[in-house]
Amino acid sequence: MRNQQTFLVTGAMGCLGSWVIRNLLDQGANVVAADLATEPIRARLLMSDTEISDINWVSLDITDVTAVNDVVASNDVTHIVHLAGLQIPFCKANPSMGASVNVLGTVNVLEAARNNGVQGVCYASSLAAFGPEEDYPERPIKDDVPLIPTSLYGVYKAANEGTAKVYWQDWQLGSVGLRPYVVYGVARDQGLTSDLAKAILATAANKPFHIRFGGPLALQYANDVAQTFIRSAQIEYQGVAACNLRGDVVEVSDFVSILKELFPNTQVTFEENSPLPYPADLDDSGLRRILGDVPYTPLRTAIVQDVERFRTLLEAGKVDLEQLNK
Repeated sequence: MRNQQTFLVTGAMGCLGSWVIRNLLDQGANVVAADLATEPIRARLLMSDTEISDINWVSLDITDVTAVNDVVASNDVTHIVHLAGLQIPFCKANPSMGASVNVLGTVNVLEAARNNGVQGVCYASSLAAFGPEEDYPERPIKDDVPLIPTSLYGVYKAANEGTAKVYWQDWQLGSVGLRPYVVYGVARDQGLTSDLAKAILATAANKPFHIRFGGPLALQYANDVAQTFIRSAQIEYQGVAACNLRGDVVEVSDFVSILKELFPNTQVTFEENSPLPYPADLDDSGLRRILGDVPYTPLRTAIVQDVERFRTLLEAGKVDLEQLNK
């Protein structure tokens, strides 16, 4: 049964976009799934062909302000989960395009929300808006620490947080920005930090896999993160917030040990002396003040669930193991 909420999900073809859509379908919401791409490859890992055919898939250039406004207006959108963006390597390779998609695209989404009376907005910021771990001596790290990014991607995300503040200040458009770190789960297949999800896939497939980094991480289960984005839009927050996610704070060595404990035949290794450059001990009390309880699946439970899901998908021929080499 459908409810009266209509969600625009940008970046709908990505991992988090696919999980957001999966959860919105479970809630009975109307979904407008927008992305430049038109082939729902990741969505097929989470949804049936019938479910996919019932979704309103829209090809949308997020840098086109008129097109974004038209999609919001013509579909009577009530809530937005804005996930569209280019990641660190793409922003470094093409800074102009990175700024157009990540910064201008976010402005366009906020403009469309403002022009069409959308009050429930949640967007993806990133832990990359922070600086190196050594710049934050106090633990756990709170939401309101200085943003001192060291990559163009991080600069763009910090700009989006500032833009959201001005939209609340000048036009009372409320929003919640979320700062994911290492998101893992079925459908996570791109970027350096996808190595954790690939390690679980390799375990399900009985294949060797080497995680390209070590050190401490904040691990966040894709399904939990998707539910957090949805709830952060649904509350129609009257204010502006940029919030840390926490999840499980563990060493990569601990993650591998848990894999071996649960699945003794796993062939996963890791790079011991190559930590990621961002802090892992994050304070999510700001998000909890807004949402109350934050969706959370314990790490061991999530790993077991994903190994089972991957095995089912492998048997159905829906997962390409070539992604382990990318």
